[in-house]
Amino acid sequence: MPAFPRAAKRELANSQLRHNLANATATIRQKRATVVDELDDWAQLRAAGAALKAHTLSNLDTYLEQFEAAVTAAGGTVHWARDAAEANRIVVDLVRATGEREVVKVKSMATQEIALNEALAAAGIDAWETDLAELIVQLGHDAPSHILVPAIHRNRAEIREIFRREMGAVGVPAPEDLTDEPARLAEAARRHLREKFLRAKVAVSGANFAVAETGTLVVVESEGNGRMCLTLPETLISVVGIEKLVPRWQDLEVFLQLLPRSSTGERMNPYTSTWTGVSAGDGPQALHVVLLDNGRTNALADEVGRQALRCIRCSACLNVCPVYERTGGHAYGSVYPGPIGAVLTPQLRGTTSEVDKALPYASSLCGACYDVCPVAINIPDLLVHLRTRVVDQHDVKSRPLDAVMRLASWVFGDSRRLAAAERVASFSRRFLGRGGTIRRLPPPLSRWTDARDAPAPAEESFRVWWQRTRGGSSR
Repeated sequence: MPAFPRAAKRELANSQLRHNLANATATIRQKRATVVDELDDWAQLRAAGAALKAHTLSNLDTYLEQFEAAVTAAGGTVHWARDAAEANRIVVDLVRATGEREVVKVKSMATQEIALNEALAAAGIDAWETDLAELIVQLGHDAPSHILVPAIHRNRAEIREIFRREMGAVGVPAPEDLTDEPARLAEAARRHLREKFLRAKVAVSGANFAVAETGTLVVVESEGNGRMCLTLPETLISVVGIEKLVPRWQDLEVFLQLLPRSSTGERMNPYTSTWTGVSAGDGPQALHVVLLDNGRTNALADEVGRQALRCIRCSACLNVCPVYERTGGHAYGSVYPGPIGAVLTPQLRGTTSEVDKALPYASSLCGACYDVCPVAINIPDLLVHLRTRVVDQHDVKSRPLDAVMRLASWVFGDSRRLAAAERVASFSRRFLGRGGTIRRLPPPLSRWTDARDAPAPAEESFRVWWQRTRGGSSR
């Protein structure tokens, strides 16, 4: 993937993408605002969610051990994965041990993060996505572009063509008379997936929350496909980031109010599935939980950066971000797009690549993301923090910029020099700023005016105005 500036420029040329995103994000924003306004205690809920997550992260080692003990006591098995390679190896070995050559999956960003589907394919194992949007992405040989709605960049006509072209090659084909009506598209997906649900012996899931007290895993979704994955197969493998823990069952009361309102604009999720260990004759008879680090411990060590681990993957920050709305998720080069991806991905992957170094700069710092975050992650502060890290780690130096800064220091260091610079700036207005704006500056400042106008210098500085109107008096 190219770094964000180049990728964003490419995506900005896609007018259909911008139309799809603007329409979808505006709808979700309005729904969210409506249901949030219904709650008089939303601010208190938000503060409670932030406090619970912060407390859990501060005591994560204790709660992870408690969770492992609870899962084991309930008949499950916990596996620890330091990175993506180890997690993929564990899952591949578990599937191979069953003798199966295919799995069904319920939407999981953790498995996308570690590229599990590709690892399974390399081992000769087919992985079938069952979330509708994930199915669209998979059949379209595409990549997710949104946390909540991975296929947000596709419109209904595009989805119809994908279904008609691809479904028959991997299962039950789409009807010949398929239209782009949502009900018909959902029916085609249901028929296609039902065969896979009834046949699959192994399922792979993620989890929205993991309860340390009871060893319970929680998945919330809107379609019911997740519940099919979690109940029908004989073996269930759940890949869960270590930050997904909450201490007590009672804590779900807070998060199951925050998450649906912030993500889908609903008062509650249509399907909330919980499972604790193994029950004889009911559901999967083998449960494996893969606890994934993959850079999370490094993020946890950063006292400022760790707040990104509070994220509950609601996507509210994406839906209000002016940058995301115009560029889409693919420009971020990560499974985690938008504002949260710009602060989470560089901490999980580091800032060695050009893609990851550019992510903290993929923002206007308008602050809208912080305003809507249900667990009060201060994303603008984190972006500035990570920009500082990029500069410090890579010893980023610019001789022209350093020279400009030294010159500015010299000018600002003496009032007479500053006054002279102000007179020069005001004089330049007649050449550069006719009409009140500067449309083109000479290099290297032209990089700014290539994308936006610059305000022209004032006709007179504040110093001159003060002397003219007050005679230099301090009264």
